[in-house]
Amino acid sequence: MDMSVSPSAAPADPSAQWYDVAVIGGGVIGHGIAWEARRSGRSVALIDDAPGSGASWAAAGMLAPVSELHYQEEGLLALMLEAARLWPGFAAGLDGGAAEAGGTGYLTTPTLAVGADAADRRALADLREVQQACGLAVKPLTVREARAREPLLSPGISCAFDIPADHQVDPRRLLARIDTLLAADGRFTAVTRRAAGLLWDGGRVAGVGLEGGGELRAGETIVANGLGAAELQGLPEGLALPLRPVYGDILRLRVPERLRPLLRSTVRGLVRGVPVYIVPRADGTVVIGATQREDAPSDPGAVSAGGVYQLLRDAQQLLPAVAELELLEATARARPGTPDNAPLLGRISRPGSGQDIEGLIIATGFFRHGVLLTPAAAAICRALLDGQPDPRWDGFRPERFSGRRDSAAQDFSPKDRTTA
Repeated sequence: MDMSVSPSAAPADPSAQWYDVAVIGGGVIGHGIAWEARRSGRSVALIDDAPGSGASWAAAGMLAPVSELHYQEEGLLALMLEAARLWPGFAAGLDGGAAEAGGTGYLTTPTLAVGADAADRRALADLREVQQACGLAVKPLTVREARAREPLLSPGISCAFDIPADHQVDPRRLLARIDTLLAADGRFTAVTRRAAGLLWDGGRVAGVGLEGGGELRAGETIVANGLGAAELQGLPEGLALPLRPVYGDILRLRVPERLRPLLRSTVRGLVRGVPVYIVPRADGTVVIGATQREDAPSDPGAVSAGGVYQLLRDAQQLLPAVAELELLEATARARPGTPDNAPLLGRISRPGSGQDIEGLIIATGFFRHGVLLTPAAAAICRALLDGQPDPRWDGFRPERFSGRRDSAAQDFSPKDRTTA
């Protein structure tokens, strides 16, 4: 996907222009933040040497705050629900007022959670108790009711639960739509270069140094480049961004005309305790995913043969017709995880002073929730740009893993300082 703007839309030398906001990272989070920053009237530069090619390219696009609730991650729920609340308006803003089935691929199709055996039934029932305790709507269905809705489901499934609030979007279409709108905007510039580090002017961040030379100056810099965030030069001294790569394999398949529609709902299943999901697209394809592994393959984009086998095996157990689909693509990408699986999102305070470092916002570590959380991350960053931070999200501040000392001497001064 070519995310660069036309020559007429951008200066020949992006470093010759000052921007209100520089966003490092061209995935779905970076694009969402750039879009919201432009909507606020600010000039924006989006910096990425291969925009849209990372975890966002592989993502299935489930908007699933209910079924994505995990034990001991209840602290994320408020942010996920806020994002789900924002999604219809976010999609409508991109699609010219038509919130559903527009250029983003946003659909309010419901989700069915199904189990393969008795142990899976117990696990999903236990999870439903947690979901209901959090005020989430999950309705049990009989197998007959589930198959009346989705006739191609296996008659051998052990249980089914209806989750009407969990929807979907097509991340590739979403990225392309935002990119198209931004590229037509005279106050937006796509910089297809890799960011090397942060520029500083005294005690504030003043822009981005580019790999291979050159710099881009900005009033605010937002670091949203996933796993690459921790590798940037010039991060505040003492700031720990403990990001780890969590790899996932994901498949895309075409449904023959005689089997369409294969599904009307997204199916999230447990098969002998292992999760699998099947997401139908409006174009007659389905997405099946996703494995989760934290090994370090020699090639970060390498697809696991065992992962492909596992996904097809488990999806076929829930939906036997999967065996009749045409395999189009197998993809693997690394998602940026954190120790508590929650994002690093917000400004960074100076220890001992209670004041934030000016000109810098961190927005990374979204792990498996990046697509869902995009409108919330964009709204939170805009509020920070406007000087109106929302205290509800203070628990996600980026310095929470930094092990800071009480001494004011540790002031997060820049490492490898570059002066603007």
